[in-house]
Amino acid sequence: MAAGTARGILITGTDTGVGKTLAACALLRAFAARGLRAIGMKPIAAGAERHGSELRNEDVERLRAAGNVAASRNSVNVYCFEAPIAPHIAARRAGVRMALAPIEHAYRTLASQADIVIVEGVGGFRVPLNECEDTSDLAARLRLPVVLVVGMRLGCLNHALLTAEAIEARRLRLAGWIANHIDPDMEQAEDNVTTLAQRIAAPCIARIPFQRAPQPDITSVLCIDGLLEKS
Repeated sequence: MAAGTARGILITGTDTGVGKTLAACALLRAFAARGLRAIGMKPIAAGAERHGSELRNEDVERLRAAGNVAASRNSVNVYCFEAPIAPHIAARRAGVRMALAPIEHAYRTLASQADIVIVEGVGGFRVPLNECEDTSDLAARLRLPVVLVVGMRLGCLNHALLTAEAIEARRLRLAGWIANHIDPDMEQAEDNVTTLAQRIAAPCIARIPFQRAPQPDITSVLCIDGLLEKS
């Protein structure tokens, strides 16, 4: 694949804490195993620790480790805030206005170095980024297909179907969805997955079993062939 023709995928979720980073890291490893140059990107992160004058977010570090191409932290993570709160509020507290143009510039920089860039969104698909834009605007700006991570727990059906509708409303392609079993005690989990499979047109590309200490070495459960062909 020639430089500058990298594919990209945006990872979004039904909520925060549903396993977007886990899924993104697994996808990075899966694409790398196919011999592709893979880079992860989390353009916005809220919740970080200070290392000298630098803020570092744990999810960002996991994405950098999961890819097989070295990339600068500033390109992988354009906006980083210390407080683990809604990003637009964290930005306002820090005196920063997040904008899509710097994120797009960083994405293009990473795309010039890779065959595929996995972009992890922040929170859910409609999380505000500034006074008028949200994650859906970022996906539209980058023109990326979307993979939806569904945190399998009570209430996930409504969240998943509303998110799928929102993706379609932005005229973006839902390339696939992932069922991440985050609640080991969820009743009728199988029936819930079946219901989603019946109502979401995109394929379920993975079912991630419950893990008390989630690890991204789950590439065996991913079905990425369709993503490679269509993204």
